[in-house]
Amino acid sequence: MLDSTYSLYKLIILYMLKKVSFPLTSTQISDLVISRNYTSYFHLREVLHEMETSNLLTTYSKNHMTYYKITDAGSQTVDYFENEISPEIRQEISDYLTSHSYEMRSEAATFAEYYKDGDSNYIVSCIAREGNQTLIEIKLSVPTQNAAETLAENWKRKNQETYEAIMKILM
Repeated sequence: MLDSTYSLYKLIILYMLKKVSFPLTSTQISDLVISRNYTSYFHLREVLHEMETSNLLTTYSKNHMTYYKITDAGSQTVDYFENEISPEIRQEISDYLTSHSYEMRSEAATFAEYYKDGDSNYIVSCIAREGNQTLIEIKLSVPTQNAAETLAENWKRKNQETYEAIMKILM
């Protein structure tokens, strides 16, 4: 039996991460955990930090977002204690992941970042992946930071249509 509600929060997060084949952002994890009133935002942040410190998950940052991925230790932990999560909560997690899988996968698979190149231009790097395979990677040079920000934001919304247009032109 679990000795605290914090342990249950950890198991919920580990269970969620184990059910997907891609890293999740802190926003995606928060959306499930907080929308279901499992815990508060501040408790969630504390639990995520503890889990990273104890090597149950790893994090990396990209484009001002933090991504979480389950470790082998985290996977073993959730395998061992999975039955401590009620069947209702496991079903809620599964339902949430099913209903949000396309948006979550799309968010994890496409990203854009920009950086200053020398004195005057910005380079915008736009990438779309499917699984471990890169579908398209485009680097564009633009004159202003505002233009770089616009391209990066538009890539998030229009990457699929851009990919299709390029494929159509080149085929």
